[in-house]
Amino acid sequence: MPNQVTHNKLIIDQSLYDLVNQEIIPGTGIDSDEFWNSFQVLLKQFMPRNKRLLSTRDSLQNKIDHWHLSNKKHDPVAYKNFLKEINYLVEEGPDFQITTENIDPEISTIAGPQLVVPINNARFALNASNARWGSLFDAFYGTDVIPESEGLEKGKSFNPARGKEVIRLATDFLDFVIPLTEGSHKDVSAYTLLGSEGSTRQLQIYLHNGHIAELKNPKSFIAYTEQKSTYGLLFKNNGLHFEIQIDPFSPIGKTTLAGLKDIILEAALTTIQDCEDSVTAVDAEDKVIVYQNWLGLMKGTLEVSIEKRGKTLFRRLNPDREYTLLDGKKTLSLSARSLLMVRNVGHLMTTDAIHYQEEPDSPLLEIPEGILDGVITSLAFLHDYHNNSVYKNSATNSLYIVKPKMHGPDEVRFTVDLFSEIEKLLKLQKNTLKIGIMDEERRTTVNLKACIREAKERLIFINTGFLDRTGDEIHTSMEAGVMLNKEQLKKQVWIKAYEDWNVDIGLACGLQGKAQIGKGMWAMPDLMADMLKEKIQHPLAGANCAWVPSPTAATLHAIHYHQVNVRHVQQELARRQRASLDDILTIPLATTDLYENENTLLSCLDNNVQSLLGYVVRWIDQGIGCSKVPDTHHVELMEDRATLRISSQLITNWFYHKVISEEQIRDSFKHMAELVDEQNKNDPFYTPMAPDFTGIAFQAALDLALKGRTQPNGYTEPLLHFYRKQKKNEFTQN
Repeated sequence: MPNQVTHNKLIIDQSLYDLVNQEIIPGTGIDSDEFWNSFQVLLKQFMPRNKRLLSTRDSLQNKIDHWHLSNKKHDPVAYKNFLKEINYLVEEGPDFQITTENIDPEISTIAGPQLVVPINNARFALNASNARWGSLFDAFYGTDVIPESEGLEKGKSFNPARGKEVIRLATDFLDFVIPLTEGSHKDVSAYTLLGSEGSTRQLQIYLHNGHIAELKNPKSFIAYTEQKSTYGLLFKNNGLHFEIQIDPFSPIGKTTLAGLKDIILEAALTTIQDCEDSVTAVDAEDKVIVYQNWLGLMKGTLEVSIEKRGKTLFRRLNPDREYTLLDGKKTLSLSARSLLMVRNVGHLMTTDAIHYQEEPDSPLLEIPEGILDGVITSLAFLHDYHNNSVYKNSATNSLYIVKPKMHGPDEVRFTVDLFSEIEKLLKLQKNTLKIGIMDEERRTTVNLKACIREAKERLIFINTGFLDRTGDEIHTSMEAGVMLNKEQLKKQVWIKAYEDWNVDIGLACGLQGKAQIGKGMWAMPDLMADMLKEKIQHPLAGANCAWVPSPTAATLHAIHYHQVNVRHVQQELARRQRASLDDILTIPLATTDLYENENTLLSCLDNNVQSLLGYVVRWIDQGIGCSKVPDTHHVELMEDRATLRISSQLITNWFYHKVISEEQIRDSFKHMAELVDEQNKNDPFYTPMAPDFTGIAFQAALDLALKGRTQPNGYTEPLLHFYRKQKKNEFTQN
C-alpha cells in the first residue's frame, strides 16, 4: 500500500498531501487544515449526488434499450415522444442570453486556433503554452504545404528553391491580409520606417519599379520594433496580430528583395491543458504529476531540460513581446503565451488519490476524480488569481475549466454547484470559475439549450467532437440495430445537423462576443496541406476556435482566421433556420448491404481493430495517452480515448448483432497486432504483442471490443485504468 495520511474522514495519498501542503498552498492565503476540513465537507455533499447522476444515466439507458427491444420497427415520432416521457429530452424553456462576465478577449472576442495538450507531459505542455506565436516560414518550409517534388526537397541543409517557394506563399498571404494600393508584396524592394526614434513613425513601402505603395488599410499597421537595419513590423487583422520581420543580413533575408526574414503569426490563442482524454492518469502517482505541471504553469515556473547537440537547454514559458506604438513613445506589450484553460475529467471515474470513510466501520470509498480535479486545479490557480506568478495567465482573474462527458442539464447543474462550493472553499469571488461544456454526449446535444441555461453565468465555451459523440450515439442506440461503418457515419444526416445545431443554439443563447463556439481536431498532423485546404470550413461554419494537433498546425490554421471574419459569419448564421432536432435523433443504422458484403465488413473490422490496438498498446505499456498512430495505410493519425471509444463501440455493435463472430474478431486482432508490431519496430520501448498475444495491452484491447456493450455509456476508461494498473504493478514487481 502506498504511504497515506489520515485527516479526519479523508485518507490521502502522501505524495498528494505533500504536494498540496508544501507546494500548492504556500502563498495562497489558505490554511492547510481548514482546506482539508472544508474539502471533506464538500465531498460529503457532492459524492452522493455524483453517484445519483451516474445511476440516472444507467436507468435512462435501460429504458432506451427496452424501448428498442419492444419496438423493432422504428417509429421516429413515437421514439421522440418516448424520450420526452422518460425525461431524456427536456423542455427547452424560454429564450435567454448568457451573462458571463470577466472573460479574456482570447475567448470572448478574438477568433483563432486552439491547442489541446496532455498536461502530464511537461515538454508538450510548455510547447503548447508557448505556441501563441509561430513562424509562418517554418510552417511552410517544414510541412507538406510545399510538396517535396524534384528540386523542392527539405534535405539536411537549407534548400534555396524550397525557400523561394516559402517566400511566394508568404507574400500571397500578405497580399490577402494587408494588400497594397499598387502591386504585390512580391514586388517590394524595401519596407522602411520613416521618422526618427522617439517621434511619430510611418511605414514606407518601395516597389522594385521605383514606385511607392501604401497599405489599402493603413490602420492595420500598429507598432514596431527597431534595431539598426532590423525591423519588426506589427499588424492586426480580424483581431489577430502578425509581425513582418525585416533583416537583410540574415540567411533568409538576404535572398529577398525586401530583406524579408520571417512572418510571425499570432497562432494558438488558447490552449486546453488536458487532465482527461489525452492523459494516462490512473492512480495517485499519475495525478500528482498532472497537478505539479498545472501548478508550474499557474506559477509560471514550469521548466524542462532537453539535450540538443550535446548541450543542455532549458525550456520555460516565453516572456511577453514588446513593441513601440507609432507615436514613437508609448509601448505595447503582447502576451507570448497562449491563454490556458484546463480540462478536468468527467463524472464517471473515481481515484485512489483520496479515500473517504464516513465512519470507522463504513466502506472506504474512492472519491470522484472530477471533484478532485476541480478542487486541486482551482487551488493551484490561486497563484495566478493573487498575482503570485511570474506571468499572468488570465487578465480578468478567471479560471477556465473545460468539463467533458456531461449528460444533460442536471449534470451541468451539478458542475455549476460544485464550482460555487469550490469558490467558497478557496475564498474566490462568485463566478470566478468558468465552464466550458463539451457537447460530445447525445443527451447534452439534444438538450444543449437547457445545458447552457444551467451555466449561463459561467459559460465560456461549447464545442462539438465527432468521435466521442458518435461513440455515445452507437452505445445509446445499441439495441436499435446494426450501425454503419465509421466513414459512412460521417456522411449521415444526424452528424451535419449536430454540427449546425451546436452553432445555432450557441448563437441563439448569446455566445457571440462572450464565449467560444468550437469545432473538433484535425487528426492528421503530417497532412498539413490537406488541413490548409479543408479546415477553413470550421470558421466558415461559425466556429471562433477549432482544435489543432501541434503548434505548427496552429500557425497554419491561423491563416484561416485572417481569411474569414468569424464575427460576420456568425451574424449571418444567426439568421438561418435552426438545424433539425429530428435529424439529430435519426439513428444511423446500416442497410443490409454493409453486412452482407463480408469482404467490406472484414476490411472495416480490421481498420477499427488496428486503430484500437495501435492506441491501446501505447496507453497500457508506455502510459502514452495521445500519440500519432499509423492506420492500415500507414497514415499517422492523432488519437486519444475518443478515437478508441468509437472503434470499440462499432466492433461491439457488430458483434452483439451477430454481424461478425468472436472468432472473426480474434483473428482480426491477431493479424492486426502483427501489423502494429511492424509499425512500431523502431520504438525501443515497444513490447511486441505477437506471436503469443497474451500481453496485458492485447487483452485490454480485446476486452474493449468484446465487452463494450456493458461499459458505462460505452466509455473506455474503466477497462483502460484496470489494465494500466496491472501493467504498473508488473513494472513494480519486476
